[in-house]
Amino acid sequence: MGQRDEVEVGGSVEGALREAHEFTPDWFSKPGDSMRALMQRRGVGPEDVAVRLPGGMAALRGLLDGSHPIQADDASVLAESLGGTAAFWLKRQENYDGALERAVDRAFATEADDWLLIPVPGTKPRGRMSEDTRRSEVRRRLAFFNVGTIAAWETRYGRIRSETLFRTSQAFSSDDHAVLMWLREGELGADMVPTRPLHVDNLLDRMDAIRKLSLVRRPELFLPKLKSLCAEVGVAVVLQRAPQGCRASGASRMVASDKAMILLSFRGLSDDRFWFTVFHELGHVVLHRAQTFVDSDVDAEAQDDTEREANDFASRCIIPERREDEFEKLYAAKDAVVRFSVSTGVAPGLTVGQMQHRRMIRPNQMNFLKRHWRWDDLAALFDQPR
Repeated sequence: MGQRDEVEVGGSVEGALREAHEFTPDWFSKPGDSMRALMQRRGVGPEDVAVRLPGGMAALRGLLDGSHPIQADDASVLAESLGGTAAFWLKRQENYDGALERAVDRAFATEADDWLLIPVPGTKPRGRMSEDTRRSEVRRRLAFFNVGTIAAWETRYGRIRSETLFRTSQAFSSDDHAVLMWLREGELGADMVPTRPLHVDNLLDRMDAIRKLSLVRRPELFLPKLKSLCAEVGVAVVLQRAPQGCRASGASRMVASDKAMILLSFRGLSDDRFWFTVFHELGHVVLHRAQTFVDSDVDAEAQDDTEREANDFASRCIIPERREDEFEKLYAAKDAVVRFSVSTGVAPGLTVGQMQHRRMIRPNQMNFLKRHWRWDDLAALFDQPR
């Protein structure tokens, strides 16, 4: 099932739309796809559009992910911000609604049971469902994943499972469907992050500045700076708490040809785990750009070369290679660890985490040097659930 973004290529937005529908009558693409393409093409940031929408940023999220249909007031704002006319955007919504219903007709007739096995945000255990409820639940899944068939879903998401790119600790297993839902939520969150084109060398140039952010105690202070530094080099940083059944700490994925995403769940609620995950996922972007990685307990023993390489990259971000000999002589003394950490430009908790991982000290030693957070304190920082 093809998807296109109707932007001006030798003609108007409306003309491109008519041409697309002339050749693909069952075209299934959200208005948000068009919005995203035009925002990127014209350099219009999410805030520039959201500030003019009646519902602000929440409304923009809904328009991009398809959960909020375009109304008359929205259409006027989109026309002024992105081009086209209000009538064009209302027609775009009408065409999407029709295409979605045709896709739901097909899916409900042949694949309803399979679709209902795949969770989406807000999924709750259900007993026997009426036909109307089953159809509504199928529609939710098609709209959330932006695909029209199980085959398309497998091509886009199921393939990730079969390529052994889920990295999990041997201590537990994750529910694959929950992980993929979390990954999709991350993709939708990345839509809200304007970035420059991905430039790996520029990312490497900023790693020292990113490392030093670990010295900032409060997430509400260091996260905006982390997001800004990464966006400047083509990496969208997205925070999304993992749903039940998903024990992922981080993920990396190319969400466009020139845009990467690192997705962070704050699993572990400590600074050593959080920053190791950041460095690990950025390592995947630098070293393994074309692949998708979903990582759990990324400081655990690596299972393959790509994970060992990302672990090594993260470790070198915390303990610079030129300081390895000095690090190996460290012992469990607060002053020595703090002094070494400050001299290398990272928080002491990160050094402690490396000492524990390398079995230089016991897992319960020196944890007082780590910073710990609570979910209640972090709630406002996470990208809003769909």
